[in-house]
Amino acid sequence: MPDIRKHRGPHPEDRKLFADDQLPAFHTAVKELSWLLTRDYSIKGAVKLVGDRHALTDRQRLALSRVACSDQSKARRASRQIEIEELEAAELIIDGFNLIITIEAALSGGALFRCRDGCIRDLSSVHGSYRSVDETEVAIQLIGDSLAGLKTKSASWLLDRPVSNSGRLAKLIRDCAAQNGWPWTVETCFNPDREIISSGRIVISSDGPLLDQASRWTNFNRYLIEKRLDAPCWLI
Repeated sequence: MPDIRKHRGPHPEDRKLFADDQLPAFHTAVKELSWLLTRDYSIKGAVKLVGDRHALTDRQRLALSRVACSDQSKARRASRQIEIEELEAAELIIDGFNLIITIEAALSGGALFRCRDGCIRDLSSVHGSYRSVDETEVAIQLIGDSLAGLKTKSASWLLDRPVSNSGRLAKLIRDCAAQNGWPWTVETCFNPDREIISSGRIVISSDGPLLDQASRWTNFNRYLIEKRLDAPCWLI
């Protein structure tokens, strides 16, 4: 069935799955999963163990896997984080789908999670195909205005070429950059993570495994959501 969504908003069950009465058990599950990951349990097995213990749904388990992290990952990511105030004249490299989809979700009322490592993550995913939504251009404009306000030097966007419609999104980002005079390049490639990690630039992403390997990164997603959006978001 084709994806005909016009927004990256909440799943119909999210208000029930992440209601206030569900959060105490979820918080406990995050602590337990983080404890297991710190002791080198595999993420798949640990999520099943904790999810079964608390009778979590598949969607709650997805959230759990994105919120939790090991003590080692938390410390490593913190040690390599560049503060937003330090981005003047910086050369950035952007994990394109990661940034765009999170901001689309924020703009359309999707569930967002304050994670253990300080990042804010959503529950959306690409699944091999990307479709622009009503908030896509608004998200690009917000990103561009914010980077310009921070006086960054340049930004290189990378998008996953195998994802359907990645070329269309790349063109949309290029067009917005040209219209506004933003110093951006936009490329599609088969392995963005590898190129991002080897670039030597400051990384914009909230993808946990990518942040574990990046030499420098900045928590730009969180900055946009907490400081730059006009309306409050659904933050859990």
